[in-house]
Amino acid sequence: MDPSYEISPWQLRWRGLDLEALRRTESTFALSNGHIGLRGTFEEGEPRGLPGTYLNGFYEQRKLPYAEAGYGFPEDGQTVVNVTDGKIIRLLVEDEPLDMRYGSAPQHERTLDFRSGTLRRRTEWISPTGRRVRITTERLVSFTQRAIAAIHYTVEPLDDKIQLVVQSDLLANEPILSRTEDPRVAAALDQPLVSDFAWAEGTRAVLAHHTRQSGLRMAATMDHEVHLDDDGVRSEISASADLARLTIAADVPKGGKLSLTKYLGYGWSSQRSSPALRSQVEAALVGALQTGWDGLLAEQRAFLDEFWDTADVEIEGDAELQQAVRFALFHVLQAGARGESRAIPAKGLTGPGYDGHAFWDTESFVLPVLTYTIPDAARDALRWRHTTLDQARARAETLCQKGAAFPWRSINGDECSGYWPAGTAAFHINADIADAVTRYLNATEDREFEVECGLELLVETARLWMSLGHHDTHGNFRIDGVTGPDEYTAVVDNNVYTNLMARKNLRSAAALAERHSEEAHKLGVDEEETARWRDAADAMVVLYDEELGVHPQSECFTQHARWDFKHTSAERYPLLLNYPYFDLYRKQVVKQADLVLALHLCGDEFTPEQKARDVNYYEALTVRDSSLSACTQAVMTAEVGHLELAYDYFAEAALTDLHDLHDNVQNGLHIASLAGAWIACIAGFGGMRDHNGKLTFAPRLPEELAKIAFRMSFRDSRIGVEVRPERAAYRLLSGKSLELAHHGKQFTLANEPVILPIPAPPANPTPHQPHGRAPARRRPR
Repeated sequence: MDPSYEISPWQLRWRGLDLEALRRTESTFALSNGHIGLRGTFEEGEPRGLPGTYLNGFYEQRKLPYAEAGYGFPEDGQTVVNVTDGKIIRLLVEDEPLDMRYGSAPQHERTLDFRSGTLRRRTEWISPTGRRVRITTERLVSFTQRAIAAIHYTVEPLDDKIQLVVQSDLLANEPILSRTEDPRVAAALDQPLVSDFAWAEGTRAVLAHHTRQSGLRMAATMDHEVHLDDDGVRSEISASADLARLTIAADVPKGGKLSLTKYLGYGWSSQRSSPALRSQVEAALVGALQTGWDGLLAEQRAFLDEFWDTADVEIEGDAELQQAVRFALFHVLQAGARGESRAIPAKGLTGPGYDGHAFWDTESFVLPVLTYTIPDAARDALRWRHTTLDQARARAETLCQKGAAFPWRSINGDECSGYWPAGTAAFHINADIADAVTRYLNATEDREFEVECGLELLVETARLWMSLGHHDTHGNFRIDGVTGPDEYTAVVDNNVYTNLMARKNLRSAAALAERHSEEAHKLGVDEEETARWRDAADAMVVLYDEELGVHPQSECFTQHARWDFKHTSAERYPLLLNYPYFDLYRKQVVKQADLVLALHLCGDEFTPEQKARDVNYYEALTVRDSSLSACTQAVMTAEVGHLELAYDYFAEAALTDLHDLHDNVQNGLHIASLAGAWIACIAGFGGMRDHNGKLTFAPRLPEELAKIAFRMSFRDSRIGVEVRPERAAYRLLSGKSLELAHHGKQFTLANEPVILPIPAPPANPTPHQPHGRAPARRRPR
């Protein structure tokens, strides 16, 4: 971990001033509730790495570039917009602006607190002329009041009486240096907001804007409470098209304080008028003022207390990973807690990476965490997919297919991927969505969602597979011309992961349609169609190389030449930035877990011996040029007995952002990798599986760890699992009894704890990674 991050179980603290690290820390210190996202920039606005204030789903549209047009290519792209910045609170000390690039800061620290849900700052600043002040701030984005963020800001003179001037801003169209070489994206981000109105009075201001191309409207409002020991405060407020500013001046004696509480309200819509949005955000703001700063803090703490009571993971033996896992869980919660009718972007709302798009990461990595910790958030994310079904049906029709073809990358539900092989051809996203639906239904038994959304999602994705695949002359059901999770092997026939996930999709759809025959009939489903789904699932091609004793990732994959790993230097990774795709596509080299991901998500389709051989084979080919790989490799290497290797992969997943392993955290956090830290703990060392609604565990620990304990919810019950080297203890924390299994042994978890021994791991040959691509050996801190 960066030496400026202190290791602490419930906080992420940075001491000292490192302006070069701002872009990274602005991502790690970001606050969000799934609706509003605030990067962790300084209150004074400058210096800064990359400013960012985001509203989930608020984007600008642009044309996608193509050297040659083609039928079915998406025409428009979408880019997340940096909206009106309300974080800015500038300070002048006797007319000298506080700027961390000037003067000195003998004391400076920032703390992200996972229990309070706030970002705190404490800075002692000495101006260039020697005046000393202490600034303490605390900010939050409310989990309980979705449209609200707030900042409590205090300044104390440390020497003599000082005149202080505070400027609190709402700033739209904040200047940002272009972060892309694509001129279309740069143009979309250059002054993206057009003013609709600006108003200010007393201590309150409102700015409303709309985007030039997408036509989305937004409003931001601020109000303030000012606290000073005497009444000698002068203030004025003004508003123009892109700037509203409250200015406060006061003479503050030594020992006195000037305190300001700033309340922010945000809202946006594709349909509501600007006056309606103004009314909406002002109403939210009045509610926040009624609650007050202390009330917002109390609500935030209560929300997080409930979350941690259900979701916490305890690790003994590695303090850094204990911190990293809670950091990961906190940011996954922030990404999805109040997204409600919107997607969960790959970067959450921590930065502009991937243009703010959502991918399959959401369903395959993030939603498993939310399903077992805060299931309402998982349901809302799946409801968003359901709202985009009409667009997915239209996309399938464009592609000459039946059913629904969900987008590879999107903000609003329309396809935004301009590269066919690693975009549209990755049809597995449809099965990933179906898998997330089935997992959620099995874990919650939410019958209302099952009928209103789940059935239709499963039916339309099943119809896609029937259209996309076909029965060959031998009666086998093939799915040709697709791309699996490994983007270094594109447009292939019978990708095993895709086929197995499609099989699950077809069987789940048939079962749900039969359970709700009347509702299914309204969707045009009859017994003949469900029978065809089952026949296709039973006849699905699952490749196996008898000579090698492994499953080929796709047809002919094991016959390709192997990549020359030995003569590929470290500087040439990631490969996609240094080699042509055509060369990658025809070699045995794996960007990220693909067949190995199938071993995890479809584990009931493989024998233990097959899993061990497949893990060994694909370890030697997988270069992990994606942050999505390490957690899956942790899960499967743990299952087949390579616990030390699993520990290394677990650390890589958990520390991807805190160590900036991919050198791009400045553009936002890797939410799926953070979710993968939880998956590596619970599915890896906890051995948790949920095949067909049956919850089972097969826990084992690496030698370095003395204990992993975790909590999760399942069917209105909360359970706690404590894993130690020689035994595991299961406890029912609340709710009704559950039927579980431990290393294949069935048991009932009721009022009394169940403590069971852990068998020795299987003995399998040690796998080897490509030359130079082994994970860093973990040394506990």
